[in-house]
Amino acid sequence: MNTQYQLITNQEELRRAVNELSGKHAIGLDTETTELDPYMARLRLIQLAAPDGVRLIDLNRFANDNLKQGDPLAPLRQLLSAPRPIKIAHNAKFDAKFIKHNLGVDLGGLFDTLLASQLVSAGDIEERHGLEAIAARYLNEAVDKSERLSNWEFELSEAQLQYAARDAAVLIPLRDKLIERIKSLDLIQCAQLEFECVMPVVDLELAGFYMNKDRWLEQLAIVGERRAEIANELQEMLGEGVAQASLFGPPRANINLDSQQQVTEALSRLGIPLPDSTRNWKLQPLAAQYPVVAKLLEYRTMQKALTSYGQNMIEFINPKTGRLHADFRQIGAPTGRFACTNPNIQQVPHAVEYRRCFMGHPEGRRLVIADYSQIELRILAEFSGDEAFIDAFNSGADLHRMTAAQVFNVSQDQVTKEQRDFAKRLNFGVVYGIGAQRFSMMTGLSVTEAENVLRRYFSTYRGLDTYLRESANRAVSEKQARTGSGRLVRFNFDASDRQQVSMTQRNGKNAPIQGTSA
Repeated sequence: MNTQYQLITNQEELRRAVNELSGKHAIGLDTETTELDPYMARLRLIQLAAPDGVRLIDLNRFANDNLKQGDPLAPLRQLLSAPRPIKIAHNAKFDAKFIKHNLGVDLGGLFDTLLASQLVSAGDIEERHGLEAIAARYLNEAVDKSERLSNWEFELSEAQLQYAARDAAVLIPLRDKLIERIKSLDLIQCAQLEFECVMPVVDLELAGFYMNKDRWLEQLAIVGERRAEIANELQEMLGEGVAQASLFGPPRANINLDSQQQVTEALSRLGIPLPDSTRNWKLQPLAAQYPVVAKLLEYRTMQKALTSYGQNMIEFINPKTGRLHADFRQIGAPTGRFACTNPNIQQVPHAVEYRRCFMGHPEGRRLVIADYSQIELRILAEFSGDEAFIDAFNSGADLHRMTAAQVFNVSQDQVTKEQRDFAKRLNFGVVYGIGAQRFSMMTGLSVTEAENVLRRYFSTYRGLDTYLRESANRAVSEKQARTGSGRLVRFNFDASDRQQVSMTQRNGKNAPIQGTSA
């Protein structure tokens, strides 16, 4: 079925269309671009949908090289930046980036159907949130995306114009359905928060980060040399367990150090008591006792730095801006935590050798670091009402030192650095619903010793113990949890599977804290 549209190609048509749309409560908004990068592409169409039809604004007809200052587009900029009508967009961040870069205005009054769908799904990993998927789910309507990758540079076909109009028109009934779900699930506050966050994320992505390419390449060279040295040392250490003689030198294992199976076999031959996995956090407790394990962990650190944050970081530098413009996803996890890709600059190694490559630019500018101190623990104190936790924060006491004193039964001025570090891991482990088994793996304690530590911990912080137990039980009984802003996180699990129940209990403890801090 065809969608009714009007193609706007001159100033008078645009003025009339803006006047008609300004009185609407909400309008659908979409864009068509020549590429996906706002710095490399052109904004070709802006689609504005109302119940009486869709206006397609062809920017090729409006001084496309000077859109920010072009007087003919002044009414359009005013409409887009005004808080009303509400602009309904799917993945509004994409459209807002192109509009801000090309027209110089922030979108006002946003409703993002992508974010709304993610909120309503409440962490259901089976659900998809593309426009096709949610139109089918909520409207039982098929959205044909076959024209999405067509050429938008030249004269537009009727098929392209119909495609552009349909994508905008479907947003109006879609918002109505999603609002019903948002209200029924009591997600209004959370939805408002997500929608208001879109433009700051747009600014963040457009600004990008400057990375000193020469410093980065210099660091990669150093890490590459060190990795090769460690690999040779590790091969020799692992080779001691291989029963083979060599006429040309010491036995060599010729092990693929990136193969978990081969590494596991080699460590077993050396008589090392391995846990059920050779993941880093499970090997960490063995590092102090077995130098080969410490060397393996060091190798993996170097390898990850080179494979995840190596030459490919250079390839992400935008040729026009000279900066990294990462893709930030507001709802990158069911708890509402951000995620970052292309590249993932949220997880650049903490070592100063890497971080010094990111700097203020041009010269004279500075990067400002702003961070909430111990945000998860403060939220845990607030939610649990534990008096000792709250008093520690209110008085400015060192919570980790205080915890260490209780766990090790010493005065606070007798707490060593090692004891404080131990208590820090314990405090943050509690936030993530840690149990004795996992804590023993993290610290090298026996399971019995870990159980005793946790028992002393919760006898000190009884409010935490009560709150976390109730959160775990509620997650299992209600199969959901809520964050401070009302975000809903659902849990799907088999009640007859003890392992799945245990995981749900851990997630039930952590989701409200992590989600609120996010």
